[in-house]
Amino acid sequence: MQLPPEDRRTSPYTGWTRAHWEAVADALLAAVRPYAGPGQALINLPGPRPGVSGRRADGLEGYARTFLLAALRVAGARGADPGGLLERYAEGLDTGTRRPTAERDLADGDDRSWGVIADRTQPMVEAASIATALRLTRPWLWDRLDPSVRERAGRWLAEALHRAPVDNNWWLFPLTVGGFLTEAGIETEAADAAVDRGLDRIEQWYAGDGWYTDGRPRAFDHYNGWALHLYPVLHAHLAGDHDLTARYGARLAAHLDGYTRFFGADGAPVHQGRSLTYRFAAAAPLWAGALTGHTPLLPGATRRLASGALRHFVDRGAVGPDGLLSLGWYGAYPPLVQEYSGPASPYWASKGFLGLLLPADHPVWTDTELPGPAETADAVVPLPGPGWLVQSTAADGVVRLHNHGSDDQPADGVLPDQPLYARFAHSTATGPVTGTADNHFALLAAGRASERGPITPLGVGAGWAASAHRPRIDGRELPGVTVTSLTLAHGAEEVRAHLVTGAAPGTEVRQSGWAVAGEQVAGSTEGPLAGARADGGPGRPGALAAELRAVHGYHRVGVDEAPDGTAFGPRAAVPFATGTTGDGPALFVCASRLAADRTAGADSAAETDGAAGADGAEARPGAGGTGLGSLAVRAEAVDGGHRITVRWPDGTAHEARLGTRSAAVRPV
Repeated sequence: MQLPPEDRRTSPYTGWTRAHWEAVADALLAAVRPYAGPGQALINLPGPRPGVSGRRADGLEGYARTFLLAALRVAGARGADPGGLLERYAEGLDTGTRRPTAERDLADGDDRSWGVIADRTQPMVEAASIATALRLTRPWLWDRLDPSVRERAGRWLAEALHRAPVDNNWWLFPLTVGGFLTEAGIETEAADAAVDRGLDRIEQWYAGDGWYTDGRPRAFDHYNGWALHLYPVLHAHLAGDHDLTARYGARLAAHLDGYTRFFGADGAPVHQGRSLTYRFAAAAPLWAGALTGHTPLLPGATRRLASGALRHFVDRGAVGPDGLLSLGWYGAYPPLVQEYSGPASPYWASKGFLGLLLPADHPVWTDTELPGPAETADAVVPLPGPGWLVQSTAADGVVRLHNHGSDDQPADGVLPDQPLYARFAHSTATGPVTGTADNHFALLAAGRASERGPITPLGVGAGWAASAHRPRIDGRELPGVTVTSLTLAHGAEEVRAHLVTGAAPGTEVRQSGWAVAGEQVAGSTEGPLAGARADGGPGRPGALAAELRAVHGYHRVGVDEAPDGTAFGPRAAVPFATGTTGDGPALFVCASRLAADRTAGADSAAETDGAAGADGAEARPGAGGTGLGSLAVRAEAVDGGHRITVRWPDGTAHEARLGTRSAAVRPV
């Protein structure tokens, strides 16, 4: 990929400018061009397997999602299109909306059309991208089409107004189609109704503080930004509806107040939730805030975060030698991919180019880059809506997300845990392993580890978050067992506590820490402390280190190696601790830490003489000044529950009271 020279004067953090965004867009669009079929309607990209909806839907996805990118590129250039992008996509619109002339065409695979939009089918999703692209480029494409093509394309899109979506963010696809068709004067009554239905439906999922669930009681993830906020705000902006823009813009600004903390200093967004192969689509809500004027960020900070996200993936192999986006995080990584994803699915990343709609002389492009929140100071920020605690450290720019509220479980049943939701913690530098669960607390029975299942949030506050769950094995609750969990965080350190009630005496438990991944990994143990180190991750000059120290209730620590690695590297290692329950409620407490090597020395796992204690014992800091050796934690049984006192390395302290399904924390 040919890119312009860096500009470190205007962009001291990333070196990238608007010209870099345009160059990446042009390269992505040029790379897909050879895969367009006759008539340009189906762009079938190579891939390991088709999506669950089949090859025709994959081809439509290739057309629709790259059309969105082309539309943002052309609209951002105020109609300039020297590469003839719109001509090709106009031809595809003509071809794709032609119905097959005979059933034989479909059977023989001769048909080049997109088929029809039916209930809960992939064409409804892609219709939204096509409608957005047509809306953005209307003066240069739609208004110049032959009337017969407009009539046919309008009829095809209008099917989305009359079909049932999946009961989640899919309600916003008919809304988006309706917004365009209203402007085009096609089925305006049905189009307006689709807009109203979509807005009414997502209203039921609004959890406050700028956060929506995604159709399930506690499904919080990046879909908040690249769907649940983006579509209503963009529709309102394009429609010129000031009241609607003000309403949904205020929610977007509230969302961004916390979401801007999800980006590490290296540009990576937090690795949590589904569809992560959309990668730098995570920048879409940042741009939407700037586009509508509803953002807490100054223009230079918006560009720094967005350009950082794009460059993060471009520099780390997300765009392959063939110029195509792979199904994965950096390169291809099959465990990350959902069954609905086909070879062209990653091109929803096109949403990340929304900033091109802002003119070249807008301050978001001309102001000097400013540092992101993770680069300015250490912070631990509670997000009550999703039940999260966001922890970042300026020394290494790593962001950690402690999860006490998002599980993606349906309301009417229990599904197996999804690692990208069920884990107790996620970060910008780590992903889940495919073997022994990382960042997980499990009860072990007959060689099986329990799952978390639905989460009951108990609250978040300054430096803490808590939740409860009923552990499950094979989808069935362990009778009478409840786990009440608490995370305390400060600086780079974490304390994780779990109170187990109702378990049989002698039940084994296991707490795992962060899964660090790279080309080489190594683990070590000494006394109550286990450490794991990874070197040679994509685009990472140094090491990443994880530590886990047993404090209370655990009797053994160790390190598991995961030879299949994670999305961040081909090999991984995970520190863990194990213990057993006794009579009555059992409390388990550990300290944990994740840091780049600038803050966690290579030998920090050995720099502690603290010891795992019985009830009332205290793990004392060692002589070393790095790692967990300078953290003091005390746990003891008290009337009505258990008390945990933490003295952080900087001298501040917290006291927590933990009972069955209750938690309270105060500074001391």
